[in-house]
Amino acid sequence: MSKKKKSGRPKPDRKKASAPGMAPTASDLQVREIEDPDFTADHEIDFAGNRKTARVTINVRESAIETLYARRFLGTAQKAAADRFRSLWEAAGGKTVGIDYSSDRVDGGKGDPAVARLQAAQELKRCRLLLGIRGYDAVEKVCAEGRALSELTPHKRERLTMADNLRADLDDLASMWGFQTRRRH
Repeated sequence: MSKKKKSGRPKPDRKKASAPGMAPTASDLQVREIEDPDFTADHEIDFAGNRKTARVTINVRESAIETLYARRFLGTAQKAAADRFRSLWEAAGGKTVGIDYSSDRVDGGKGDPAVARLQAAQELKRCRLLLGIRGYDAVEKVCAEGRALSELTPHKRERLTMADNLRADLDDLASMWGFQTRRRH
């Protein structure tokens, strides 16, 4: 038996990114500075851990938006618009099981959940009017449901067009909500 010689260049050793259901690898984690929610202006800064910012580790594979933002494909205002859209979609009942509104609230929660759900649905209606049916559908699938662009279309050209349209739609949402004051070129 003769040994076959491998042709071509040797492949570099790369750590593969984890699949969506697996634990994140080191390449999936990113350290960022965020505003500390426990910060109080009444106390001195750095007194007993009172800091304006906190360092957190974020899994960039948590959602498609986190991945696009980590790759610097999306700007800060676009990510803020995507996060707000996702929170509105979830508040309006995006992927929830039925809520029993007849039960008594005992946790001391603020406001009526039915009113919050209606307000979120009205804000999503404004988004649909601004973006149109096709733009709203793409933003909903990527931002709210967390689907990757490669899941939505197998063709690279369509993916690139969808990505450009997604960025433009997020720019529109960011300007509507006041996250960004000027348009990207």
